[in-house]
Amino acid sequence: MSTPAPFTAAHRSYVKSLYRRYLNNELNWTVRRDLWRAKAMGIRAEFESNRDVHDPRALADILVKAEADLATRAHPDPYRPPEAPDGSKWERNLPPPLGPLFDHEKFNEEHGREPDTKSIEEQEPAY
Repeated sequence: MSTPAPFTAAHRSYVKSLYRRYLNNELNWTVRRDLWRAKAMGIRAEFESNRDVHDPRALADILVKAEADLATRAHPDPYRPPEAPDGSKWERNLPPPLGPLFDHEKFNEEHGREPDTKSIEEQEPAY
């Protein structure tokens, strides 16, 4: 991901996105919020320590290192909300489709089979 020009609105949005991705990644690793909060404060301290960097090249280096660090820390199986796409409940228990699932009469006509006109009582047992 290329970084936008420093000190613009796009740059500010990029840094916010990077910060949120760091927090979400740590939340994937640490489920308990009380333990996660300490890590979140550490992440905030890292971002605050680089707040006063005004050199565009140094800033670009910091952001490239942060992206690489985030890529190495990425959780292999991140949390997905249950109803979100790829979540554990996505498309579970959908209503059944209306109409026949398989048109037996059309199949029998196409393959030259005679329709079964006997009632259930008249049919011979299958055993």
